[in-house]
Amino acid sequence: MTTRSAIDSFTEIATLRIELMGSNPLIWRVDEVPTSITLKVLHDIVQVSMGWCDYHLWEMVIDGKTYGLPIDEDFGTAPRKVADRVRLRDVLTGETTRIDYIYDFGDSWEHSLVVSDVRAGAPGTGYPRFIAGERDCPPEDCGGIPGFYEMLEARVDPKHPDHADVVEWLDDYDPEELDVFPIEGALGRIAARRNAAAKRIIKPAND
Repeated sequence: MTTRSAIDSFTEIATLRIELMGSNPLIWRVDEVPTSITLKVLHDIVQVSMGWCDYHLWEMVIDGKTYGLPIDEDFGTAPRKVADRVRLRDVLTGETTRIDYIYDFGDSWEHSLVVSDVRAGAPGTGYPRFIAGERDCPPEDCGGIPGFYEMLEARVDPKHPDHADVVEWLDDYDPEELDVFPIEGALGRIAARRNAAAKRIIKPAND
């Protein structure tokens, strides 16, 4: 029989704040996430919350340990633990846990993830869920933070040699605008998968 402690552990949540390092003004998001998710699912949540496309390699560093996908080749990264075998609740180090997350080893998008305020989730509420955020994330493959801001400068400078190409590439991209509907939809799909799993956990406990 599934114990009440197992159910409580499944429904426990925390606040996740995501910040794109080097962005100015700051690009950030706040979500509520279950602590029972794997670090791979945490990666999925960061990707959809920020607006990345999950095209590239990534890794997390928590308390000096590196986590990510298993890879067969040496990409110059530290030895890693497999992220889909580790749950978020098992790496929390106290009231606040800092996670260094890098997406795309070429452009090197560095993020600060701060997990805090671990607590019971509200009954009937689906998690993860989006709470707040500001500004759109940069386009993929634009050269990291330096390339991103150089690109924005080129767009507003008609005399810049790359002006026409950048204007065409960016089209109607607005770095100040955040469309929350795709974020809410993608997080809702993750929550729906978890809700289906929750029914399998809770039903035996109630039998």
